[in-house]
Order: sequence, then structure tokens, then C-alpha cells
Amino acid sequence: MASAAKQVDAFIAKFDPAMVTLIRLIRVALRKRFTSAIELVYDNYNFFVIGYSPTERPTDYIVSVAANSKGVGLSFNHGASLPDPKKILLGAGKQNRFIRLPNAAELAKPEVEALLRAAIADAKPLPATGGGQTIIRSVSAKQRPRK
Repeated sequence: MASAAKQVDAFIAKFDPAMVTLIRLIRVALRKRFTSAIELVYDNYNFFVIGYSPTERPTDYIVSVAANSKGVGLSFNHGASLPDPKKILLGAGKQNRFIRLPNAAELAKPEVEALLRAAIADAKPLPATGGGQTIIRSVSAKQRPRK
């Protein structure tokens, strides 16, 4: 069995080169932000997803990156309850909301930063120490094209 890092690299490599770069840049930025979080990785039918969670429980994730051939989004687990004065959150579910990330620079926008801070404050606390491992949670045998 390949290491988790090699598996994640292989999942990302299925995308077009521009998407590969975008996904990697976003992952690096979120890894810096959530250094002690556990990365929960899913290579599912519709999306490639990396969730950042204080625990191994998928329901505890704070944010996740979801990518398909059309683009990348940042999902907020409890986005429906987050303050969003600029109205940038999309979706109409009871809990989850998301934003589209056409580039990694979106993460540095003040309104996105505010959402990230609010999501962290609203979530279970991240571990104070530790490197936050990567766990491959699911790989679907059948997938939509990534390119």
C-alpha cells in the first residue's frame, strides 16, 4: 500500500495541469493554516475532497476542499451559521455552505479570512501539538473524469 502522501499526489495528478497547480497551492495554504488538523481525504465519484478536522470523525471537519473537473470549492461544515456580511457563501442546505476558489489568492481575501476565523472559533478545538496526519478515508472505484 502506497503512503498517504503518494496516494494524495496520485489523486491530484488525475486533474488538468492548471487544476493540479491550483489544488496543490490551496492545500499548502490550508495545511499552513491548520497545521495540527487531520487531513481526511476522499477520492469519490463526483469530487476529490480533503477535509481539515480536529479529529478522525468526518462530521467534525472545519473546512474541506472539493475539486472536480469544473473547479475547486471551499466548504464550511457549519457555514449556514457563520457570519457572512459580504454574502459570499453559496448553497442552501441546513448546515453546509461553500465558496468557489478560482485561484489560491481567494483564501487571503479579508472576507474569506473572516469566514475561516469564524469557522475555527465555531469548531471543536484543534490539537495544540502534533503534525496532523493524512488519512485516506475513501476511494471510489468509479469516478467522473477529472480532466
